[in-house]
Amino acid sequence: MKIEKNRVVSLSYNLHVPESEGNGEELVEQTSPENPFVFLFGSGNLLESFENNLVGKTTGEGFDFIIAAASGYGEYDADKLAEIPIEAFQGPDGSIDEEMVQPGNELPMVDSDGNRLLGIVDEVTPEFVRMDFNHPLAGSDLHFTGIILNVREASQDEISHGHVHGPHGHQH
Repeated sequence: MKIEKNRVVSLSYNLHVPESEGNGEELVEQTSPENPFVFLFGSGNLLESFENNLVGKTTGEGFDFIIAAASGYGEYDADKLAEIPIEAFQGPDGSIDEEMVQPGNELPMVDSDGNRLLGIVDEVTPEFVRMDFNHPLAGSDLHFTGIILNVREASQDEISHGHVHGPHGHQH
């Protein structure tokens, strides 16, 4: 059975990105046959460029493709850095959870419109915390290698809900 819209796909993959020094690649994510990535193809939940590289493949078929940063999580955007007054991170007693608010940590935030965001602490000063709201892989080409483990028809419930049910999928 070929991968196409409304098929449930199970695969294992390795995701590499270029190393920051420019020498080779760094493994940033990995699944396995024992803990595969299972998804409803064509439901709009994944990068379109990821799905485009899998369309037509069948069980047992391998893949090896690169998604350019612009077609993945976008180029790094300096406008997505925000300096937030330190007071926004202070508790009722005026203290800051220094273990949580430190460079490199991801923090859930809410913007002025109530939208939930995930930001990475870039810098902490006595006056502000600089948060980076770029996706962690923004600016990186994505190199996927792996194998298709299974392709099956999606159930009507899976199609109407827009996600996979059962093992390795969503449980209701």
